[in-house]
Amino acid sequence: MKRLLLAFVLLPTVSFAQWHITISGGATGYQGDLQSKRFSVDQSHFGFGLGLKYDLTQHWSVRTGLHYGKIAGSDRNNEPILRARNLSFQSNLFEGNLLLEYAILNLSKSRFSPYFFAGAAVFRHNPFAFDTLGVKVMLRPLSTEGQGLPQYPNRKQYGLTQFAIPFGGGIRMRVADNITIGYEMGLRKTFTDYLDDVSSTYADASILLQERGPKAVEMAFRGGEVKNSNAQYPAAGSIRGGAEYKDWYYFHGVTVTVALNSRSKDRKRGAVDCPKDF
Repeated sequence: MKRLLLAFVLLPTVSFAQWHITISGGATGYQGDLQSKRFSVDQSHFGFGLGLKYDLTQHWSVRTGLHYGKIAGSDRNNEPILRARNLSFQSNLFEGNLLLEYAILNLSKSRFSPYFFAGAAVFRHNPFAFDTLGVKVMLRPLSTEGQGLPQYPNRKQYGLTQFAIPFGGGIRMRVADNITIGYEMGLRKTFTDYLDDVSSTYADASILLQERGPKAVEMAFRGGEVKNSNAQYPAAGSIRGGAEYKDWYYFHGVTVTVALNSRSKDRKRGAVDCPKDF
């Protein structure tokens, strides 16, 4: 008897609840020591995502998804005072997330609705740059700021797999009974300052040379590559980046959501819709 009563209580929610496939495509960007602007399209790269969304009510949903994007930054596009440093990086970025979403309007009654989301994410990055010969060089193994070297015990090597807090919003428009199209902006607050392999101060050049070789010295400071420059490797302890601020990255673009079991089909089969709009 208790199971029967529970079934009647849950029936409206179960019949309303819907699974959706989400597909997104747009741009990926980053903000950090090599990109001082919070948002910029100058160094953005294409990104895309694929996920699932489950409706809890007409307004609340749970989402999970995978995103791929490429982030990059270069002092050539940075503030004039930083261009002499001449550092750059790129990184492929893979993210898995779990999000809670709130839609302001009920899309079963409205044609469009703004929405907001927040949650948790895990991402993988691995910064690299190209040397003067165009050879791809992975930056983390070089310990460009002394990370992981015994001479710098307080500078731990940064992890390539990190935790982030995603949040943002967008607007979604219903174009068919089971299809919506929208635009979304999602920010990611990270807890690392090494998305770009730049954070604090220059390590001693002689220590880098001894521990990691000449390539580490070359990639730690690239001011000498600037045309007509006589810049020399800075003194140990000189400022290389701003450790007080962590790096961010973001996705934005078009999203398409396809319902796997539309409400109209449920009604044709005699399903009971959710009685409350909350």
